[in-house]
This record gives sequence, structure tokens and C-alpha cells, in this order.
Amino acid sequence: MTKYLISFPSAAMVFPDEDLQAVSDAAHAVVREARDAGVWVFSGGIDESVAPVMVDGDGTVTEGTYTQTKQLEGGYTVLDLPSREAALGWAARIAAACRCAQEVRAFQYDPAG
Repeated sequence: MTKYLISFPSAAMVFPDEDLQAVSDAAHAVVREARDAGVWVFSGGIDESVAPVMVDGDGTVTEGTYTQTKQLEGGYTVLDLPSREAALGWAARIAAACRCAQEVRAFQYDPAG
């Protein structure tokens, strides 16, 4: 099995305000399906009201982030799946629920993971 990251940036979710509850309900339904199927590992959205910080090896904390991840926000789901095809299928379900395309990436195998 491989863990897959299925994600989207916040700006990709564009729908009328009155549809928010329907989108939320649909997204939570997909999470329940993934849990029931035994493939769900984690899901959630980045809290964009909390500023990111960097922590050095010596414990020093500074405000900010890597330049490459300055725009890291949105929603994330990690599923443990038997194939890339299965990941694409789940991504399609999430895309339909969230009304936006999903990015799919595979985590490298980690024997301790």
C-alpha cells in the first residue's frame, strides 16, 4: 500500500456562498466513505489565520516559511491505497465534493511509516 496526498489550494474552491453547507456535507461524506473503506489516514485544511513559523535544529523559532511554500494553504487528504488508479478514483470523489480539481502525489515508501 502507498500513502497518497490529495490536495487543492483554497483559491480553487469557487462556488456561491449559499452552497457552502452542501459542499461541506459532500466533503464529509467522502471522508466517511474513506474511513469506512479503511483507507483514510488524515484530512483537513490549513488554518490560514495562523501564521507559519520556521524551527531550526537548535529550537530557534522565526516567523515565516520557505519561499517555495509561502502559498501553502487549502485542503489535504492522505489515503493509504493499493494503487495510483485507486488514488485517482478517490481524488475524483473529492473533486466532485469540493467542486474543484485535486492534485495527487504519492509518498515515498518508508518502512517505519
